[in-house]
Amino acid sequence: MQEKKPISYAVKFFIFSLLTALIILTLGVAYGKFVEKNEYSLPLPSSTNFDEVTIVIDPGHGGEDPGSVGADGTLEKDLNLEIARLVYAFCILNGTEARMTRTEDTLLYDYYGDLKDYTGQKKVYDLKNRLKIAEEEENALYLGIHMNKFSQERYSGAQIYYSPNSEESQRVASNLSKKIKDYLQPDNNRKIKRADSSIFILKNIENPAILVECGFLSNENELKMLNNEEYRAKLALTIFASVCEYK
Repeated sequence: MQEKKPISYAVKFFIFSLLTALIILTLGVAYGKFVEKNEYSLPLPSSTNFDEVTIVIDPGHGGEDPGSVGADGTLEKDLNLEIARLVYAFCILNGTEARMTRTEDTLLYDYYGDLKDYTGQKKVYDLKNRLKIAEEEENALYLGIHMNKFSQERYSGAQIYYSPNSEESQRVASNLSKKIKDYLQPDNNRKIKRADSSIFILKNIENPAILVECGFLSNENELKMLNNEEYRAKLALTIFASVCEYK
């Protein structure tokens, strides 16, 4: 039996580029429909290089770490990646520099190959590497994408955290919070929160940084919305429009 050859990086990159192009094409059509039907009148920024700011998009969890799990089996890691891909595609459409920490269902503990054995240290190195990736970009805004969950079903709505290390982080978080309320979740009265030591990346990063808990998987109605492609597109568009006003 002939042994299968591993897929080369070049092939993987080509496949990802092709998929990204298809996503961008689909999103362009979808956004046109939003405007045509006047269903979503979110004002978008003009195409510009934003002083060469790079948006570092970090879909949380992945691989053997599913994150929170909805009652219907929906995995946080999958929703995080779906929304992150959409935000990335909107950035590319608008000519905004963007980078994703992960594009596949994987953790990043071995991203830099620091150790031969990561037993018992996967989560630690995963977070450290996400932080390192974010700080490789000299002029960047870090955007973490996550989902929330709570023991009581009644809680819903996006929650935004900001890094305590930069005043600009708080400004970006406030802007996004307002846009989410104005254009997507009119009943969302949540206040932005300053990240504490429990959010490793926001606590340690030097670049401006925010983390968006996009919704509660423990809320039945919100879980249904997050599993809806059109709602995810609107959410991603809102996040994109907000972070692109950073500069």
